Amino acid sequence: EAAGIVAAETACRVLMLTTFDLDDYVFEALRAGASGFLLKDVRRGDLVHAVRVVAAGESLLAPSVTRKLIAEFTSRSPAAKPPAAELGVLTARERETLRMIALGQSNAEIAATMVLSEHTVKSHVSNILTKLGVRDRVQAVIAAYEGRLVVPGQAVQR
Repeated sequence: EAAGIVAAETACRVLMLTTFDLDDYVFEALRAGASGFLLKDVRRGDLVHAVRVVAAGESLLAPSVTRKLIAEFTSRSPAAKPPAAELGVLTARERETLRMIALGQSNAEIAATMVLSEHTVKSHVSNILTKLGVRDRVQAVIAAYEGRLVVPGQAVQR
């Protein structure tokens, strides 16, 4: 169980593997602190890559389920605490960085779009995680969708 592992406050990271494209257990695992998930039919090399990404402190979602996950998640009723207020603790640059993360951009892509160094983007990401009280980029993306900073189907503007 992801919640038990994360609650133990060990250095362990959780990568969820699931048989289903969409599963309530996956939502709960992400909320509990899992760093990502893949379908069980993932190729061996992709699984090894995912384990390395998650172990390095990043997050990873299977591309084939990301869109469905976002659509399902955002169609649910809003959280008890108004998420938009939570995003109010972010600076304008941090909100823009979070929006780009939620739209799937890497740190390098964000740096190029915002005309910043990757180091500055990493600082923004770190500040976002701290201010929102989230563990990783996956949970930050969830906050961005709950806070309606982005909506499903929104494209990155270049």
